[in-house]
Amino acid sequence: MIRRPMISGNAANWLPMAAIALLVALLTLNRLGASDVCGGSEAVMGVFVQQMVEHDRLLFPLDNCEVPMYKPPLFHWTSSALDYLRGENVVTAFNLRLPSALYATAGAILTMFFALKLLGVRGGILSGAILAGSYQYISQGRIGLVDMTLTFFEALSLYAFFLWFLIETEAPDTLRHKRRLHFLFATSMGLGVLAKGPVGALLPAAAMTVFLALHKCRQILRDLFKAGPLVLGAAIASSWYLACLIGQRFSFLSLQLGSENFGRFFGTLGAMPAWYYLKPLLLNSIPLSLLVPVAVATAFAIPIPHRDESHDLQGYRRALCVRFFATFWVVTVVFFELSAFKRRAYLLPLWPTSAVLLSWWVLDCVVPRVGTAAYQWMMAICLLLAIGNLFVLPPYEMRGCGKSLSLVEMLKWPFESLVGRPYAEGFQAKSFREAAARVDRVVSRNQPLYVFQIEDAIEPLVIYLGRCAPQLHGSLSTAPPGYVLTTVPTWTRLKESVPQLRSVFSAPYGADGLVLLHSGSGAAPQTQ
Repeated sequence: MIRRPMISGNAANWLPMAAIALLVALLTLNRLGASDVCGGSEAVMGVFVQQMVEHDRLLFPLDNCEVPMYKPPLFHWTSSALDYLRGENVVTAFNLRLPSALYATAGAILTMFFALKLLGVRGGILSGAILAGSYQYISQGRIGLVDMTLTFFEALSLYAFFLWFLIETEAPDTLRHKRRLHFLFATSMGLGVLAKGPVGALLPAAAMTVFLALHKCRQILRDLFKAGPLVLGAAIASSWYLACLIGQRFSFLSLQLGSENFGRFFGTLGAMPAWYYLKPLLLNSIPLSLLVPVAVATAFAIPIPHRDESHDLQGYRRALCVRFFATFWVVTVVFFELSAFKRRAYLLPLWPTSAVLLSWWVLDCVVPRVGTAAYQWMMAICLLLAIGNLFVLPPYEMRGCGKSLSLVEMLKWPFESLVGRPYAEGFQAKSFREAAARVDRVVSRNQPLYVFQIEDAIEPLVIYLGRCAPQLHGSLSTAPPGYVLTTVPTWTRLKESVPQLRSVFSAPYGADGLVLLHSGSGAAPQTQ
C-alpha cells in the first residue's frame, strides 16, 4: 500500500482551506453581472449559449444565424444546464459568466486538495491563496469564455495521472484504485477536448509522454494507452465531432478543426511575433508570475534520487511531481509559442499546477533557508493581491464597457450590494444594452432587422436583441423593407442619397450613437 502523508483531522487545518475556497468564490462571483457583455469574444459565446437556452439548439447553434459554432460545446452545455437547474430561460451577463466562476472555484478546491496530499496543510492553503491572488486566474474566472472550463479539466487530468503514476511505481498490485484514476484522467482529457478542442488532450498527453520517456518508464508508458480508458476518453472527445459528421454539419468541423486548431499554426487566424508570450507569461500576475519560472527551473535542477536510495519517500514524490508539472509548463509554452496566433488566455491552464509548483518552491526551497517567515510573507502577498482583485476587477470590467469609476467609488462599490443596486450598473457607453431595449420596443419579432456599417463586433448587440440582425452588404440604398440599425455618422453622411429611409430614433452608443432607420412604404413608426 502507498504510504500517504498524515493529515490531521483537526478542523483548524481545514478551516483555512475552506476560507480560501470561499474567497475564490467571492472574487469570481462579486458583481459578476455588473458589467454588460461588451467584448466580442465573450458575446459570441453568449450568442451560442442563447441559441441553446432560448431556442433549444443544443448541438449546432449559429452566430447571428450565419456563422457555425467554432468551439466545442462543453462550456455552453454547462451554462445551459445551470440555467435549466436555476429555472432561467433568458441569457444574462451573470449566467453567461457563471460557469467560469464555478469552474475557477472548483479548480482552486481541486488544487488545494492535491497540494494537501503532496505538501501538507500549509501547501494546500498556500496553493489556494496563490490562485486567489493570481490576476489572470481570477479575471478569467469572471469571463464567459471556454478557457476556464479547459483549465479545470486539464488540471484534473494532470492530478489524476500523477496519482496513478505513483500507484504504478509504488504499489502496482493496487488494481481498483489505479483503474479508477486511469479512467478519471482519460475522462478528463476527453472533456478537455469537448471544452476547447484537441488541445485539451494533446497538451496533457504530451506532458505525460515526455515525463515518462525522460524517466525511462517504458512499462508505465505502455500502460498509459490501455484500451479501456483510451476508448472511453476518445468516445467523449469525439462525441460532438461525430454528431457534426453524422448530421453533415461540415462547416462546424471546418471551423473547429481547420481554422481554430490546425490552421492557427499556419497563420489562418493571423500571426504574432515570436516573443509575444514574454510579457503575458511574466507579467500576467505580478509578482507571482515572475516567481513561477524560477520554481520551474528549480524543479528541473534538483536531482531525483532513485527510489530505493531515498529515505524521504514524501520528498521523493514531491520531486517527481514538480518535475512533471514543470514538464507540462514547458510543453505548454513551447506548443503555443509555435502557434502563429496567440492569446494571453492560452496560458491560463498553467496556473493550477503553477500554484502547486510555487507552493513547493516556497516550502521546500525557500523556507529551509530563511525560515517560516517566507511562507508567512507569501501568504500575506497572496491575500493582498486577492483584496486587490476584489476591488479592482469589477470596476475594470465596467471601464471596458465605458463606465469609469473614481477611486472612492471603486473602494465602496463592493459593499453597495448591502443597500441595493448601485448606480454604477446603469448606462455603459460601450454597451448595446440600452439601444437593443429601445429597438425591441419598436421592432416586433416578425419584422426584419439589419445592421449596416457598425464597425464594432455586433454579437454584443445580437445577445441583447435576442434575435438575429444580419449585416447589410453593399449600398444602404439597396436595403430591403424592414429596419436598419447604423451609426449616426453613417446616417448623417448618407441620408441625402437614401430618401426612402426614415429615421425612427437615435440611441446612445460609444462616442457617436446609433440610429434606427425604417425602410418601406408608409410613415416611420413612432417610438414608444
